[in-house]
Parts: sequence; C-alpha cells; structure tokens
Amino acid sequence: MKIYTIGFTRKTAEQFFGLLHEAGVRTLVDVRLNNVSQLAGFAKRDDLKYFLKEICGVAYAHRLDLAPTQPMLDDYKKHGTSWTAYEDRFLELMQHRHIEDTIPQNLINNAVLLCSEDKAQHCHRRLVAEYLAQRWNNVTIEHLG
Repeated sequence: MKIYTIGFTRKTAEQFFGLLHEAGVRTLVDVRLNNVSQLAGFAKRDDLKYFLKEICGVAYAHRLDLAPTQPMLDDYKKHGTSWTAYEDRFLELMQHRHIEDTIPQNLINNAVLLCSEDKAQHCHRRLVAEYLAQRWNNVTIEHLG
C-alpha cells in the first residue's frame, strides 16, 4: 500500500495537479478541517473536486475523522501551542477515533492526503500517514512536493 501526502500552499495549480498526475494517485483524501476558505484558491472544496476529476481523473473524499478538532487547531495556530504538544494531542485523537479500524484501507491505498501546509514535517497529514503505516501492513509513504 502506498500513501502520498501533499499540501497546496506555495504551489501553483500547474505544480499541484502535475505532482498528482505524475504520482498516479487515484483518490485525494482531504484531511482539512476547513476546506471551503476563500484563501484556499484552487484547493477550495468544490473547485478542487471539479479540477481533480477533469484534469487528473482523480476522485475526491473529505474525511473529517482525519482532521484535528477546531480547539486543537486554534491552540496550535493562534495560541502558540508547541508542535510537540499538538502532535501528542493529535495522535491521542487518532487513537481515540480508532482510525485504523474505521478508515477503509482501499480508500487510502494509492491515495494522497491533502492539507494546506507546504511541507509535511509540521502537518497533521504526515501524522495520519505515519499512524496508519504503523498499524497496517506493508505501507510506504511519499510526500509530494
């Protein structure tokens, strides 16, 4: 099983869709809590769903169970909670949600997890991918762009 991750920030639409096309992903799994912000540009939910289908032939799924809670996100983004504390809380949340049992493996196989952060290092999409890789068999992860 292969799990890809990508962020749309600091990418043009051409770069973003080119990376998806090149990787050959079949589904984009949106793991953002807020996916309709005007600031998202081409990655705004309804536009993204259309572009994915038309440009790449890629399906779209939005999974709120793979997103942080609003208070958790606010603590990290607005109130200065450290990445380490955020990471610990998010890992606990995934355990509490039992995502390894509730997320269909066929949805994630050869799919790309989308969030806004440019790099995966400080993004919860990386945590989701690593969490699942530790619990499922034969999973590899590739961060695009």
